[in-house]
Amino acid sequence: MAGLRTGEGILRRKPIEHIEETEAGEDGRLERSLGLWQLTAIGVGGIIGAGIFTLAGTVANGTAGPAVLVSFLVAGVASAAAALSYAEFAGLIPKAGSAYTYGYAVLGELAGWFIGWDLLLEYTAIVAVVAIGISGYFSFLVGEMGADLPAWMLGAPGTGDGHRVDLFAALLCLLTAYLLNLGIKNAARFETVVVILKVLVVLLVIGVGVFHIDTANYNPFFPYGVGGAFTGAATVFFAVFGYDAMSTAAEESKDAQRHMPKAIIYSLVISMVLYVAACLVLTGMQNYKDIDKESGFSTAFKSVGLSGLADIIAVGAIIGILTVMFTFMLGVTRVWFSMSRDGLLPKWFAKTHPTRHVPTRVTWIVGVASAAIAGFLPIGEAAELTNIGILLAFVVVCTAVIVLRYRQPELPRTFRAPWMPVVPAVGVVFSIWLITFLQWQTWARFAVWLALGLVVYFAYSYRSSEMARRGPGEAG
Repeated sequence: MAGLRTGEGILRRKPIEHIEETEAGEDGRLERSLGLWQLTAIGVGGIIGAGIFTLAGTVANGTAGPAVLVSFLVAGVASAAAALSYAEFAGLIPKAGSAYTYGYAVLGELAGWFIGWDLLLEYTAIVAVVAIGISGYFSFLVGEMGADLPAWMLGAPGTGDGHRVDLFAALLCLLTAYLLNLGIKNAARFETVVVILKVLVVLLVIGVGVFHIDTANYNPFFPYGVGGAFTGAATVFFAVFGYDAMSTAAEESKDAQRHMPKAIIYSLVISMVLYVAACLVLTGMQNYKDIDKESGFSTAFKSVGLSGLADIIAVGAIIGILTVMFTFMLGVTRVWFSMSRDGLLPKWFAKTHPTRHVPTRVTWIVGVASAAIAGFLPIGEAAELTNIGILLAFVVVCTAVIVLRYRQPELPRTFRAPWMPVVPAVGVVFSIWLITFLQWQTWARFAVWLALGLVVYFAYSYRSSEMARRGPGEAG
């Protein structure tokens, strides 16, 4: 008879063979309704967004020039190393929680707690940052239609004369929470439709733009040197990791062990192909020095006399970035749900809707929290909350997949990361390298959040977790 905990105290681990047994009762059950392509759409929705519509122009103009293509390729290779590690875990542990659950099972309760606690802040902040970005596009389009909006609703305090709140951004966060509360099946249908529209817009950009490429714009290809391309990779890396949030929906997949690994890989491959093609078009249509950092594709198409298409691209950017909000709010609510079901946070949060089977309570709390951040913080301050935690999650997952492969090689894996341990080691090294680019203020905020997490863990979670309640040697 196997004990339900291995190790004691903060190092106790949830044995993988028993994770399936820890599902809560009917009031805490998630609905398994997502197929392979719905999962892939959620992943693509989380990856493609600001990377194409904003970051590509920003990096091309000021960091890498035409070599922004190399920046995306380098970031894609590094992200793929982590993606393959996520894929192995997703097939092995098809449960909600993603990096939190993987860390808990392999590295122990405290490591799992820190990653989960960290992702609660990171994902919520990403939702807010994306909402602020969409709000800027939306305000511009409303202004183009001749509407004169009051200044108080156009931005967070300190971002402009008379600004009191970014009302559009706050409402978008609440709208996303509402959509998620409709049930995962209905929400995923909406996400799939919007992702298809987004991909069609990107294909339109590529298909039309390729006929307006001037190869002279590719010379010089490395105007800022090879180092500029690698520096650009550190910037665009944050546009190629949406699959990690998608993996939190494993428990809502019809056949998670087979579909989750495929969906992770498919979403990254599809996104990288579109990123590379879009970068070639952007830097070929316009000299890198003239590319607009905020709306690169719109200005590029205007420069060749296609202003009408530029407006379509602006609308497509809004649609495209909206799906990122959906994916990351889905991610944070499932991490929170999983931590609460494990007893690390109050069980009250793990209660799901009786008919729609979604964690309604957590979803609305996240919706209101992200709306508050989006409404009252400038985008720069909100964005600084999103960087370090994702990279640390990558370090934990890539490390854990190496540890588990050697600790329990006999476990039935539906997908195995290739070239072990080189591939996950690349993910660890690249993530740590990117962390060195972060400013000290980011580390300070992160340290405060982790300190608060330590207080919560030892005051509540350590004694309340399901693993603590099961006595040593209790049968599985």
